[in-house]
Amino acid sequence: MSTLAAVDSLTVDVITDNMSDTYASKPAFAVSEMANILKAGATEISGETLLVANLGYGLRLRTRIGTAHHTLLFDTGTEGTAFVRNCRNMAIDLGEVEEIAVTHGHWDHMGALPAALDAIAARRGRGSVAVNVNPGMFNERGVLLQDGTIFPAARVPTPLQMEAQGARVVNDGNGPTLLDGHFYYSGEIPRVSAFEKGREDHLCRKDNSEEWRPDPFLMDERMLIVNVRDLGLVVFSACSHAGIVNVCTETKRLFPDVPIHAVMGGLHLGGVMERLIPQTVEALEPFGIGYIITGHCTGWRALHALANAYGDRVSQSAVGTTYTFDAGVPAPERETRAPTKFETKPTW
Repeated sequence: MSTLAAVDSLTVDVITDNMSDTYASKPAFAVSEMANILKAGATEISGETLLVANLGYGLRLRTRIGTAHHTLLFDTGTEGTAFVRNCRNMAIDLGEVEEIAVTHGHWDHMGALPAALDAIAARRGRGSVAVNVNPGMFNERGVLLQDGTIFPAARVPTPLQMEAQGARVVNDGNGPTLLDGHFYYSGEIPRVSAFEKGREDHLCRKDNSEEWRPDPFLMDERMLIVNVRDLGLVVFSACSHAGIVNVCTETKRLFPDVPIHAVMGGLHLGGVMERLIPQTVEALEPFGIGYIITGHCTGWRALHALANAYGDRVSQSAVGTTYTFDAGVPAPERETRAPTKFETKPTW
């Protein structure tokens, strides 16, 4: 994977996440929602100037190598009005977005995509943004409830619908690098761990033309990786349907000589997946991950278990937060077990 460049800096803005909490403990390279809205021009603290949390995940990623800059959206989240409002309150100019990387075909990661495309086209023009997807994302999805009822999920935008809104759709499952090699958008993530077996209550079918069938593995899920010079890899796993251990295993297979500096996203360890928490915490240890920034579908029990094991290397993501990874800033000591206390200083 030599085509993945080493960037000088990576800045991550959390536009959509399940939680709004400006007081959540943050690593030193994070800026809180409160500080960001003040920088964006808010003149008072109010419900209108803060961001809206809702089930889903969406990030803006900005990279730099020398004077070359690139901007990409990693998913969008659930609902267009909330997404656009959050961008406005953080003074995020969607006209700067060059590409979008969609992780998988679930409404809570693609529901706001039409609104995002409209805003981008209004600023950049039609045909100016590429949306990276893969062919498996567009099945109809549903969940099997305990009483046997099948609860369908909202359909996600199709490639034709995206093109009608002015996007250039790249429907490729082969794992390309994006934007001059600043980003690696993965191919299929192999399911190799002994315990990450997905969810049997996830179902899919094609356009009502067949019966619902189990879809535990969600093989359409993708991850995104950025290599920050002097630090290592920052791995974005929006929902970890593949299993976060499988995600890290594939990352090391692709880039065996580069350390994993940070893993960021939803770890899919809430609810019925809580049974996997002890095995997941233990299995992550050999990767020596510098920071684990959990959000979206991780669940509070998993967050607490990870924090108890790895201490200050673990933190909770929240909407409105900005993370900056800069070359030349020392990476943390990758101890087997870190202290369990959290930083208590104010976050804004």
